[in-house]
Amino acid sequence: MSEKLQKVLARVGLGSRRYMEEVIAAGRVSVNGQVAQVGERIEPTDELRIDGRKVQFQIEDEIRRRVLIYYKPEGEICSRNDPENRPTVFEQLPQITGDRWVMVGRLDINSTGLLLFTNDGELANRLMHPSSEIEREYAVRVMGEVTPQLKNNMLQGVVLDDGPAKFESFSEIGGEGINRWFQVVVKEGRNREVRRIFESQGLKVSRLLRTRYGSVILPRELRTGRWIELDKQDIDNLTKSVELKPRQGTGLFGMAKRRTERMQDKPMAARRGGYLRQQRRDTDENQPQVTGQQFNRGERRNDGAQGNSFNRGERREGFQGNGSNRSERRNDSFQGNSANRGERRNDGFQGNSANRGERRNDNFGNRERREDSVPSRAFGANKGFKKF
Repeated sequence: MSEKLQKVLARVGLGSRRYMEEVIAAGRVSVNGQVAQVGERIEPTDELRIDGRKVQFQIEDEIRRRVLIYYKPEGEICSRNDPENRPTVFEQLPQITGDRWVMVGRLDINSTGLLLFTNDGELANRLMHPSSEIEREYAVRVMGEVTPQLKNNMLQGVVLDDGPAKFESFSEIGGEGINRWFQVVVKEGRNREVRRIFESQGLKVSRLLRTRYGSVILPRELRTGRWIELDKQDIDNLTKSVELKPRQGTGLFGMAKRRTERMQDKPMAARRGGYLRQQRRDTDENQPQVTGQQFNRGERRNDGAQGNSFNRGERREGFQGNGSNRSERRNDSFQGNSANRGERRNDGFQGNSANRGERRNDNFGNRERREDSVPSRAFGANKGFKKF
């Protein structure tokens, strides 16, 4: 079975179809030793070269069709390369030998949720094309009051810069006050379409999460920044919706199947926190913390702080940690390592000492005074010791 030349080159990962057409038109591609032409078809037995180098390829119908679900977090962009060096969704995907992942649809940097990736370019094109009318379902948190009139306007259709747009369905799913959650469905994948429809009615979207694309639903066990591969039945349902025939060998096998089963039983932790997790982190960072390392000098404490101290001239009661203070006066039970000089103690100190001129009335490690009644034992006097 033959296939168009530019389509084969694009699937191998040498560039987009349009770029490959330019390369072919420049005379850089040859088939069986002859300069190729744009639109030429190629057979599995043909020899393909670009700039004199041989290109290994397979006809698309012979390649196992694969589909991934990826839970996109906020902050990642839907692009292979970014001039600003921001993280991309492709960085977290598994490597695929001799092929490449094609993204189905896009989400803006502030949106989260379901993204599909496949190695079948024809499947990706049909899923994204408006003529297929594949439904995309979103959970949207909106700031502002959505009146029945505004809801009807968005269901009937509004006029955007690139033409009319509307929601196929619109329902409220929770929330209170000015922040309420709604579930909406669209059949097109235009840039920021859902956000722009709400903005046309004077409403602002504060969070956007895609929960479904066609017949594929975002799994509950999938965490942000993680991916999962679809099995044969799910892939066949997806291809049937765009009138593509199934392929032999499609589905999960071996380690891939066991990995999916493990994730369903025990979900992996999220790679990156979403919008709500980031808010909680910001709140925690603003709260003062007592524990940790202190590098202040001349600080006076009467608390039970735990951590490492490098303060000088500090007076503490109930401190636990490592002390490197000089001329420090303590009336506490200190546990740790001491490197103080000229220190006077009347406590039960346990640890290692490197102090000079220190006066102690305690029981310390191996330096404690032996009573005269306790006889000393010579080295090698243990029972069973054999002299040579």
